[in-house]
Amino acid sequence: MELCGPNMSETGGSLCQMKPLPCHSVPLCRLQASGHHMRNFPHQPWLNHPAPAVTSSPAVATRHRVSGAVTASCSNPECVVSRLGEEAALAPRVSTGKVMVTGGGGYFGFRLARELASQGMSVILVDINKPPCDIPDGAIFYQSDIRDYSSLYKVCEGVDCIFHTASYGMSGPEQLKKEQVESVNVEGTNNVINVCKERSIPRLVYTSTINVVFAGKPIEEGDEVSVPYVPPDVHIDHYSRTKAIAEQMVLSANGSSLKGGGLGLRTCVLRPCGIYGPEERRHLHRVMVNVERRLFSFRFGDPRARMNWVHVNNLVLAHTLAAEALTLQRSCVASGQAYFINDGVSVNLFEWLTPLFEKLGYSRPLINLPVSLVYLAAILVEYLHVVLRPVMEVPLLFTRSEVRSIAVSHTFKIDKARQELGYCPKPYSLTDSVEQYLKSRQPRSSLALFSLSWTSQQPQHLLLLLLMGLSLLLLMLSCIFCQN
Repeated sequence: MELCGPNMSETGGSLCQMKPLPCHSVPLCRLQASGHHMRNFPHQPWLNHPAPAVTSSPAVATRHRVSGAVTASCSNPECVVSRLGEEAALAPRVSTGKVMVTGGGGYFGFRLARELASQGMSVILVDINKPPCDIPDGAIFYQSDIRDYSSLYKVCEGVDCIFHTASYGMSGPEQLKKEQVESVNVEGTNNVINVCKERSIPRLVYTSTINVVFAGKPIEEGDEVSVPYVPPDVHIDHYSRTKAIAEQMVLSANGSSLKGGGLGLRTCVLRPCGIYGPEERRHLHRVMVNVERRLFSFRFGDPRARMNWVHVNNLVLAHTLAAEALTLQRSCVASGQAYFINDGVSVNLFEWLTPLFEKLGYSRPLINLPVSLVYLAAILVEYLHVVLRPVMEVPLLFTRSEVRSIAVSHTFKIDKARQELGYCPKPYSLTDSVEQYLKSRQPRSSLALFSLSWTSQQPQHLLLLLLMGLSLLLLMLSCIFCQN
């Protein structure tokens, strides 16, 4: 689900203005995002960047779709009512036609594409990385970068819905690569929006994150109205900041006119929490490796802290429902809206990971450390990871943003998704995912604490002692400074 690339410039329009769809007095399409989420957000320059010029090219050979688009323009309410009725009769549901999934080579994007193909759709997968499994029948994979507008434009011919799941910098070392995070999450999203306008693609479903509203302060059962965006300068990681920018770009694009006419672009945003499921390699694998390295032997933060998770199948369901909720058959109920998506239950992280510890033969962490100490250690390790990257890989147990996420409660309601999308998550167990992962995991001969980039033998123990001594020295200096 990741792509990467360079930074982008910061010039352009306002991020908080929503454009109404041309429904006039007809309440079939809801036009704006909820409440105060779109208020008082500072001037952001990358919104409304014009689409780059695209040279003509042969059409991509894909399955033909039945189009219900009506391109003739009209402005009076009677004409609009008539056209709404005609398009509602002709417009396809999410289970027919052609769609595109950005990030289609990633864990979630590929599973979403596979489900859409199983519904009889023609699916285009776009990713810089190839999918881990065979491409399903009815799907075509293009190895491409969403920052490349020209190639993105070429593969979108005939598409009537884009699922934009591609992102970069969600966790671990990726979070520290600012230019790549900014390029993919902001510039790439801007390209997707412009492609929708130029290719007259009427629906766009964006995969966002709960991090757009969470920055380390407790949130108990937050909803789409009660929790505002975190100000950009408050985010401590580039991923959360750029995802918030991209989300508001997508919502602000709701109602934009399409080059081929019609009712305009209809967009919505889904905000999932951490994803788990069979063959998931990001969260589960990283925790497992650190457990086996004996680096996960402590806990920190509020022992009662709770959070949400979402099984990949539930997240796929939410996306298909969101796409349907942007159609005229559903009165465009999701148009311009944001939705929290999770399994509908909250868990304590260390209790929730108990099956993982038990399967590996370890007990749950019993040592409790102060959050401030863990946070300082995260700062230090992040610094060492960046400085020593040319010669060795310093493993990141936690980043600063991950420490914040684990230390305090942050739970969210999914009532809005239930009511408007018809989202009803199925119950799943982490135990099943752990067992499937352990069966499919390749055996590793050793798990070195540090992976050196050179091949000759190095005094790893001396390097480890040096780093530990440096860490203790910096921590002691920090404590002395705080006391003074």
